[in-house]
Amino acid sequence: MSAKQKKNYDNESITSLKGADRVRLRPAVIFGSDGLEGCQHSFFEILSNSIDEAREGHGNIIKVTRHSDLSITIEDQGRGIPMEYNPKEGRYNWELVFCELYAGGKYANHTGENYEFALGLNGLGACATQYSSEWMDVTVFRDGYKYELRFEKGNNVGGLKKTRCDYEHTGTIQRWKPDKEVFTDINIPVEYFRDVLKKQAVVNAGVVFEFFDEESGTKETYVYENGILDYVHELDGGKGFTQPRFFEGSARGRDRKDKPEYKVKMQIAFCFNNEVNTIQYYHNSSWLEYGGSPDKAVKAAFVAELDKYLRNNNKYNKNESKITFTDIEDSLILITNTFSSMTSYENQTKKAINNKFIQEAITEFLKEQLEVYFIENKEEADKIAQQVLVNKRSRESAEKARINVRKKLSGSMDISTRVKKFVDCRSKDVSIRELYIVEGDSALGSVKMGRDSNFQAIMPVRGKILNCLKAEYHHIFKSEIITDLIKVLGCGVEIRSKHAKGLNSFDMDNLKWSKIIICTDADVDGYQIRTLILAMLYRLVPSLIEHGKVFIAESPLFEIIVNGKSYFAYNEQEKSELLNRFKGKKVVVQRSKGLGENDPEMMWETTMNPETRRLIKVTPDDAELTQKYFDILLGDNLQGRKEYIQNHGHEYMDLIDVS
Repeated sequence: MSAKQKKNYDNESITSLKGADRVRLRPAVIFGSDGLEGCQHSFFEILSNSIDEAREGHGNIIKVTRHSDLSITIEDQGRGIPMEYNPKEGRYNWELVFCELYAGGKYANHTGENYEFALGLNGLGACATQYSSEWMDVTVFRDGYKYELRFEKGNNVGGLKKTRCDYEHTGTIQRWKPDKEVFTDINIPVEYFRDVLKKQAVVNAGVVFEFFDEESGTKETYVYENGILDYVHELDGGKGFTQPRFFEGSARGRDRKDKPEYKVKMQIAFCFNNEVNTIQYYHNSSWLEYGGSPDKAVKAAFVAELDKYLRNNNKYNKNESKITFTDIEDSLILITNTFSSMTSYENQTKKAINNKFIQEAITEFLKEQLEVYFIENKEEADKIAQQVLVNKRSRESAEKARINVRKKLSGSMDISTRVKKFVDCRSKDVSIRELYIVEGDSALGSVKMGRDSNFQAIMPVRGKILNCLKAEYHHIFKSEIITDLIKVLGCGVEIRSKHAKGLNSFDMDNLKWSKIIICTDADVDGYQIRTLILAMLYRLVPSLIEHGKVFIAESPLFEIIVNGKSYFAYNEQEKSELLNRFKGKKVVVQRSKGLGENDPEMMWETTMNPETRRLIKVTPDDAELTQKYFDILLGDNLQGRKEYIQNHGHEYMDLIDVS
């Protein structure tokens, strides 16, 4: 016999979970997770029952409260959950609903008797959420009575309380606290409630969702009278190049010849927009995170009809490849809201459906509607076709550029020999390594002589670099200066454009420097070069700015010599302060020369010595304002640039060279 006792595996080894333990010990089976996501899903199970009632026409207000003790209340104005004895099942209905898995009133929905289009069909939600709660209180108003139930850790306490009651309306109130013994986290954030309730308001036109957060005291209301069409208008914000469109239809069919026939109701709203793009699928009010059948249908229909329109109107270039859905979705806002009397979800969490007939029905319906839409709205159709082709060609150009960039940036381990005039430092410790980006060869010489070669490297910029804010990516990466600098940085490029995602190769962990320091002359040309370098970093590696890795080295404007000793002033105010300080003494004031004419000692003291230099950290505190001024001064906004010069040009008169 070994030290570890052997255990028998015999006929008595097989056991089954019973009652509340079926959920409490295995919550992930029902809710998809035993963490916060699972806890959130348990809330949605109760909410979905109230939504089903409202959609059936029983009450249009649903109230949700997030209590400070992390308990949750959902109150509806539906018919109220039946609570009395059920002779057919031989049990009380409240027991079936709250204590029995796979029990509910929606199994015969295909007959059209009750809940034709229901969100909850499996009969798990109310019971599973009750079982997974520390406690749950249920109050029902119906049939002239008030019914009350109390559950603690899956067990009923005190039975059913029934009292005659005059009430304003029927309905169900459920308050419960998710159990920490079941879920690892029960602190559902406010943002989750807001997101879910807004989504449900979108797909349940006219239903009012009221949310109250007890902790903050805030109350919010969500309602979309016209459902998904109003939501598309909201997302579009009036900035789209087509008007929001709405299609609605229905169909009957079956997934297989031997399966029963069922009904599908379809609502689709969309528009095209170059600033916003989003696609969301909903089925029986459940948001389909992974889509499934509707996703496949939308892709097939849009590609088929737009490809046909492009071919029929000779929009393709000769031998040009066919569009893909990626080219369409880059400019598409689309919401589908479908309902069916029979639904096959991929799992209990309802994140995708796989009904074959639903996919076929949406595909055919959408193809028919798009064909008519393109015929009746030729101007909009041409705009869509043109933009889709732009997206396609941008994608293809980006792919070619990506391959070229990868070739250019490969082999970066040998940058000291592969990059012209780059001067590396000795240390390999990234935490202390600094890269000075300097202006031209003359500055390279003086900075090289004045640096600490242990941790300070130098990358010279030859002339004025390309304005990266105005240039296309394939032009940018033709610039040897820019590709050399990207090689030296080591972290790749960061492309946030939706049309050039394939170019993105950025990895912060591969950055070879603790600081990137822009060091240019303190004159107009130097300022322009500095701005162009910043624009390049802002366009290609914005995360370096966001992480505080980019700095500007201030260069002194004046050297003031007193008794053979030099003092440096970085602006007119500092110059005046020094002159006042040495009033009465013989002083020599010299305008600071360019970096290339500074002696090594001066370079070290004023610009490179960590103890005495002045560095300005480039921060993203106001990224929108930065982008605005980059666009005005360096971008394509010609009218904005003219207006800026008219309004502010006088502020820079002293910098004009009229010699």
